[in-house]
Amino acid sequence: MATFEEQIAAAIDAHGQWKARLEAAIESRASEFAVEDVARDDRCDFGAWLYAEGKHGFQSGASYQHARDLHANFHTEAAAVLALALRGKTKAAGGALGPGTPFSHASAALVATLMQARMAREIA
Repeated sequence: MATFEEQIAAAIDAHGQWKARLEAAIESRASEFAVEDVARDDRCDFGAWLYAEGKHGFQSGASYQHARDLHANFHTEAAAVLALALRGKTKAAGGALGPGTPFSHASAALVATLMQARMAREIA
């Protein structure tokens, strides 16, 4: 079983890959992922872990809930971009990935929070 720190590192990597997946979906107007599945924050490996044993690794209940909320928001925003791409709205979908967008804010906030959680464990 992976340690808390390893799970967090894997989650950062996996969620970072979503931008490339979404860019590919925009280009091809297709995806192996369904919008409904992407919107669910408990379907990815990290989400399944977060809802189970992951909650025990955070410094407090508040930091755990914050990470869950950010993770759910990330999935909501990724699903919104994917929905645009699959409907052929490539310009809107591409724009939704840019800096200052809800997707980029959700991604940055999630990664920052996960990195803080990992650092807090490493220091403790």
